[in-house]
Amino acid sequence: MNKPKLMQGNEACVAGALAAGIGFYAGYPITPSTEIAELLAEALPKRGGYFIQMEDEISSMGATIGASLTGKKSMTATSGPGFSLKQENLGFAVMTEVPCVVVNVQRSGPSTGVPTAPSQGDVMQARWGTHGDHAIIALSPSSVREAFDVTVRAFNLSEKYRTPVILLFDEIVGHMRERIEIPEAGSYEVIDRAKTTLPPSEYLPYDAPMDGVAPLAPFGTGYRFHVTGLTHDRTGFATSKPKEIDYKLRRLVTKIEMNLDDILQWETLGCDDADIIIVAYGGTARSAKAAMEMAREKGYKVGLFRPITIWPFPEEPLKKISAGKRVIVAEMNLGQIALEVERVLRQDIEKVNRVDGEPLTPQEIVDQIEGV
Repeated sequence: MNKPKLMQGNEACVAGALAAGIGFYAGYPITPSTEIAELLAEALPKRGGYFIQMEDEISSMGATIGASLTGKKSMTATSGPGFSLKQENLGFAVMTEVPCVVVNVQRSGPSTGVPTAPSQGDVMQARWGTHGDHAIIALSPSSVREAFDVTVRAFNLSEKYRTPVILLFDEIVGHMRERIEIPEAGSYEVIDRAKTTLPPSEYLPYDAPMDGVAPLAPFGTGYRFHVTGLTHDRTGFATSKPKEIDYKLRRLVTKIEMNLDDILQWETLGCDDADIIIVAYGGTARSAKAAMEMAREKGYKVGLFRPITIWPFPEEPLKKISAGKRVIVAEMNLGQIALEVERVLRQDIEKVNRVDGEPLTPQEIVDQIEGV
């Protein structure tokens, strides 16, 4: 284990990206994610990687996709309005099955909002922000050390499933500092995209089973293939045949939904004997954990369910733990994940929300438990 460090969440994200083998970063400075760009601008050239500050968020996403097609593990980071601008190209990455990582350090909105204030207002945008039917993977850490871990995992899932993966930080996690130990290289899994064993003359970039992915040959290595946002067949060329269109769009979803055992990650605390379950994620889960401990001292049997994989949402684990119990969803928005919890449990739930630019406090959650 390396020596302990006092590290910021955004800094841990950079450390995780480097540990996962990032080779390219394109971005545009925006609070509260700017430290990610600043640190990678310094670190990547020293490792033979590439950093480029683009003219805007749209081109940053495009450059990230282009670099990934050459075989580089690629990432971009943004917040709020920048995440909105990335959505069209994010959809292009979904359709073309180009692995990349998109970090959104969430801040208060809509519009410019309060750039330095924490928020969790982009969770539904992460799921449905780009157009059309599609699946997406989004992960949300709650600590600085977990920011490292989920960044490594984001690259691994992206490479494995040929899909963009979204890292949903919030300003709390991005900017807080904690004493952490970064694990030694080799002690954590690093996954690289599959390589084709076929010669260029036989290679088909989208020849995959319904629940799987095809190897992605890097541009510049002798493999030439077509990449288009139009719905395409196994060759990569556009198709208007209904069966091929149906197969393509269903496979984009199925390759994620049929691998939930590998993709989903969550944490439970105190749920075995609980009759009250708090659902919280990201920075808010820290307050929820403290609230759980405070409530238990007062005699309430309270547990915490914390999704780490936000999308796909961990439906079955939540049902198993929470169905029929009193459920309180705490989040820094007006109830976005609460809608998902209601859909999954099919019961009335309680909400604790805050959108004034301040974090939810443990006492606010305890007050809801006590009915204050």
